[in-house]
Amino acid sequence: MQSFSLIGENFNRKALWQKPWCTKDKNMKKDIHPEYREVIFFDTSSDFKFMTKSTMTSEETIKWEDGKEYPVIKIEVSSASHPFYTGKKLFVDTAGRVEKFNKRYRQK
Repeated sequence: MQSFSLIGENFNRKALWQKPWCTKDKNMKKDIHPEYREVIFFDTSSDFKFMTKSTMTSEETIKWEDGKEYPVIKIEVSSASHPFYTGKKLFVDTAGRVEKFNKRYRQK
């Protein structure tokens, strides 16, 4: 193995890149990790669906483009509906908050 000198001390190249947490056991411990599987995320505001891997679970399933059934995770905002990514100004007035504010603080 080749070693080199740096500031008067000898270093082993392999030792420089060794990580103490992965030198002995490189396998994960059994039965402590959640199941990591493919799921479909469904953006309910834009009807946009995408498949990715996740540990989230769901009782609902949907048939994907490949013909297989996958669990569905419903989300309200994704890159297909978020104003930052779409460039559209989206104003959602939940429960008339703007009207309540204007009524309370309007100039008399």
